[in-house]
Amino acid sequence: MARSAGTQKPLREGLPAKRAAILAAAQDLFLSQGVNGVSMDAISARAGVSKVTVYDYFGDKDRLFLAILSDAAESLKNSVRQTFSEHLMDDAALTTVAQLQAALTAVAIDLGTTIHSTSYAAVVALVTQQRLQGAVTSDELATDVAEQALVERIGHFAERGLLDTTDPRLAARHFGALTVLLAYNDDPDPARADPDRVRQTMVDGARAFIRAYGSR
Repeated sequence: MARSAGTQKPLREGLPAKRAAILAAAQDLFLSQGVNGVSMDAISARAGVSKVTVYDYFGDKDRLFLAILSDAAESLKNSVRQTFSEHLMDDAALTTVAQLQAALTAVAIDLGTTIHSTSYAAVVALVTQQRLQGAVTSDELATDVAEQALVERIGHFAERGLLDTTDPRLAARHFGALTVLLAYNDDPDPARADPDRVRQTMVDGARAFIRAYGSR
């Protein structure tokens, strides 16, 4: 059992199915009514569990909100690991700048698809909703693991002579700005973005990144 910060009351890990039902119910209600407008009674009714169970699993509404963000961040981390494994880890297949551009394009498209997915997009929209209300500070959706993975790969390919940079972290931020940020900058709800436009933005962004950082 985990202990929440600032209290000695233990939280139950609980049954995975009940935990998932509570998280899904809370996410739907938070999106439609706002976090402040949703009661724990409403969440328990939507999830089909007792209010005691909701409190036992999550403690309070704030920690339930954070659990939604944590689950989304974990999902993103797993997606990043998978797409990097598929496209950026095979040095034998990535020996030219053109091959690296193709791999980075595939990575960008995969990330765009993940963000556009119903489950992840809903959480991004929820965070945006909270931010617009001035209610989100340290509870932002964590993306540092994904960024660090990209920093490592860019540094690796710079060492191999395929990229020209002495600052992999800055290069990683430029890659993100040219792809994910540009694709979703105009709409706070990723689910509403046009998937064809997102895909083309990813292709164009990877091309622009290589033009800026590809070794000559």
